[in-house]
Amino acid sequence: MTNVNEFAREWVEAWNSHDLARILEHYEDDVVLTSPRAKAIIGVEDGIVRGKAALSDYFRTGLTKMPDLTFTLVRAYAGVGSVVVEYLTKDARHGAEFMDFGTSGRVSRVVAHYTTA
Repeated sequence: MTNVNEFAREWVEAWNSHDLARILEHYEDDVVLTSPRAKAIIGVEDGIVRGKAALSDYFRTGLTKMPDLTFTLVRAYAGVGSVVVEYLTKDARHGAEFMDFGTSGRVSRVVAHYTTA
């Protein structure tokens, strides 16, 4: 993993580019993502998306449903082999994602959190 602030900036820039390949470069093939939005976006009952192929489908569907999605980086929190990226979306939702890095330096586990309405 690079510097957490560099990682967070690149991660946000990748999302704002809507370039799916660029976004997916941050993740390991066996990544596991847990998100309350997974059910709403792709119908995953337990909110868990397993593997890069499924993650690609989730992100592609999300970007299609929200074509104007943009993030503004609020801050990055450094952990031991992990980072929390806090951001604000264009529609004023706050989010924070805990990301654990695998041995490759890519994200192996994500737990997404969002403010409630």
